[in-house]
Amino acid sequence: MSEFERLLREADARPLVGWELSCDGRIATTATSWNFEQTVDRYARKSPDMLDMGTGGGEWLSRLPFRPPRTVATEGWAPNVDVARERLAPLGVEVVEVEGADDNALQLDDAEQARLPFADASFHLVVNRHESFVASDVHRILAAGGRFVTQQVASDFNADCYELLRMPMPELPRWKLDTATAQLERAGLVVEEGGEGAELLAFADIGAFAWYLKHVPYVCPEFSIDGCRAALERLHQRIEQGEALAMRQKLFWLEAVRR
Repeated sequence: MSEFERLLREADARPLVGWELSCDGRIATTATSWNFEQTVDRYARKSPDMLDMGTGGGEWLSRLPFRPPRTVATEGWAPNVDVARERLAPLGVEVVEVEGADDNALQLDDAEQARLPFADASFHLVVNRHESFVASDVHRILAAGGRFVTQQVASDFNADCYELLRMPMPELPRWKLDTATAQLERAGLVVEEGGEGAELLAFADIGAFAWYLKHVPYVCPEFSIDGCRAALERLHQRIEQGEALAMRQKLFWLEAVRR
C-alpha cells in the first residue's frame, strides 16, 4: 500500500472526539493578530458569571486561565454534550444542551429562533467562539452593563481551501465585521471594539488535511475523500516535494455592551 493510500485510509477511519482539531499535532494553527483568550480572561476576572456559547467538547473553556465562580456553557451538537460535561463538570462548569441558532448570515431579524434557556439579564459576560448566535437573545440574557465578546468565522473564510482543491467556491451571504456589527446594533447592543484578520492552518500531511475536511464539513460541504482523490493526490505530491500545505481561515472579533 502506498503512503498516500495509507494516509487516506487512516483519515477516513480516525474519529473526531469533542472539538480537538490538532490531529495529534499534525495540524498547526498560527495565532491571530488579537488574543481572544486574553481578552476573555481580562473580563472574566472582573465578572461574577460567564456564559460560553458553543463550547464544543469544552477544550477551550477548560484551558482558560480564569473562570468566574458561576460559569455555564452551552452546546448544540449532541455528541459533544457528554464530552463537554465530562471535561467541565470537575471544574464546576454546568453544560446545557441547546438548539443551535441558524447561521447569522441567513438570519432575519424578525424570524423565530430558539431562545437560550436562561432568564433575562442572567449573565454579565457572554463569550462566543465561532458559534452562531441570535443577537436579540444575547441582548436579552445580558445584564445591564454586561459584555458580549465573540470571535467569528467570516463568510469567505474557506476561499483558500477551494483554491487548493481547484473547486469553484459557492456564493454565500456576507458575514463579516460590518454585518455582525449592524446585526448587534439593531438588537440594541453597543459595539465598542473589533477587528479582522486570519489564522493559518498548516497540515503536516495529506491525511491530516483530508481528516480535517471530513470532520469540519462546513469548510467545504462538497468534499469527500473519494470524490476529491485526484486533488488530494496532487497535494500529496506537492508535500512530498517539500512544499507546505496550508490555508488561511479568515476571522473577525468584536466586543459589544448592553447599556
